[in-house]
Amino acid sequence: MSAAPDLLLVDARLRTPEPSGHTTVAVRDGLITALGDAADARAWRGPGTEVVDLAGATLTPGLTDAHSHPVWGLEMFTGTDLSGVTDLEGLRAALRDAERRDGWIIGFGLDHNVFGGRPVHRDLIEDVLGGAPAYLRLYDGHSVLASAAALKAAGIDGPRAFAQLSEIVCGADGRPTGHLVEHAAMDLMTPFLPAQPYAERRDRLVDLLTGMAATGLTSAHVMDLGGPDVPGLLTALEEDGELPLRLRLAPWCMPGVGEEELDEFVRLQGRAGRMWTIGGVKFFMDGTVEGGTAWLEHADCHGRGTDAFWPDPAAYTAAVRHLHRAGVGTATHAIGDAAVRHVLDTVEGLGGFGTGGPRHRIEHIETVPDDQLGRFAALGVVASMQPPHTAYTRADHTDEWSRRLGEERAARAWRCRDLRDAGAHLALGSDWPIAHYDARQVLATAQAPRGAASARHGLTGLMALEGMTTHAAVAAGEERIAGRIAVGHRADLTAFAVDPVEAPADETENAPIRLAVAGGRITYRN
Repeated sequence: MSAAPDLLLVDARLRTPEPSGHTTVAVRDGLITALGDAADARAWRGPGTEVVDLAGATLTPGLTDAHSHPVWGLEMFTGTDLSGVTDLEGLRAALRDAERRDGWIIGFGLDHNVFGGRPVHRDLIEDVLGGAPAYLRLYDGHSVLASAAALKAAGIDGPRAFAQLSEIVCGADGRPTGHLVEHAAMDLMTPFLPAQPYAERRDRLVDLLTGMAATGLTSAHVMDLGGPDVPGLLTALEEDGELPLRLRLAPWCMPGVGEEELDEFVRLQGRAGRMWTIGGVKFFMDGTVEGGTAWLEHADCHGRGTDAFWPDPAAYTAAVRHLHRAGVGTATHAIGDAAVRHVLDTVEGLGGFGTGGPRHRIEHIETVPDDQLGRFAALGVVASMQPPHTAYTRADHTDEWSRRLGEERAARAWRCRDLRDAGAHLALGSDWPIAHYDARQVLATAQAPRGAASARHGLTGLMALEGMTTHAAVAAGEERIAGRIAVGHRADLTAFAVDPVEAPADETENAPIRLAVAGGRITYRN
């Protein structure tokens, strides 16, 4: 070793993520420089080397949340937490006592199942609001319930046409019910909502990333840019110190985009700070099952779900092709079977897949038929899935997600194991704030799915760990520098009190994290 390491991690049980006979990792300038044993550690140590004794803890590659929204999600995670509400009376009680911000009631995390199959309608809550404008985000992030006063403040008094799949739901009388579905409809409200002060937003982001690191996360694939000011916000944070997590951000590309805007996405690629970069572009091919906007090959039980998010799916394909030719990878939100099929067809039509070109991935994949499973590996498309979402469903299929799809499609929910067995790379994440960011919960629910997801779809402990390490690196096109404990790779490392591969899922979910290291810096220590 030509120079003494900055950091030595000793007495560790290394998983690279395979078992390793090494017990020591040397780190210098943010990279892993050597692997060895106790004798090597003594020889390598220099006067400025920090030595951390892990006392037999299991050291893995740093965990990556392959689908998260830590910046944009702060907006969604504001106000009264409604995630614990289970029925309509509970919702009404929570709203009676909800705090006001600038006169508004803002809520988040509201479960579709609260309405018990009834249509989402402001009439169900108006009498407990005291006339206050209310804006309640449903947990899926693709719809809200707005009160009469909120609709009036935004001048929303009837249906409108949008360039993307969005809807102001209206009753038979033509008046809005308060249910705003998908981004364009929800965005009508944004200018009228209470603003979050910059200093508060900045502090909350640091607190959030610090909390994520405490669960073992060292990086996140951020499936949005979070606003045009976010690069400036991240730059300002790095002027004061280091980010607790490495962030890879993918800006959204929406229907109606032209060549000039696509070229701007290309120019954005690689804009970076020390611990953040813009990489890839995020698309939406559909919405959510519960909201009736997942693109399905056959309509759901309410006759909905037969429309794509891009009214002209061919325009989506053309946009992906434009970016592909420029060397830019894409991530496409596709939940329904028709959406998944169209994205796979698009990638197949690009040609040259699997030859080192830009990486393409599909996010969510909540229901997929047998004939599509093998296409992921054949086309080199990464499957990016979020096992904690299964908690919003029920094993007996009485939940809104399962009822809408029907038994056949609900029976093929979250087919993580089937995709792995078919040879696909499978990256795992939380989709925070849709589900909790705790990386241990992602690992645990990947092994022991909940709700409608069959237990046979559970991954092995090693598969789950690979989903947040080696396969997450493949999803970002970073497998040569990330996702493994190997010389020359980034020094992103996580130390568990248990072996997350061998321990039962419930033990992993509650396992103490001993250490998190991102870019060679200790970001969490216990």
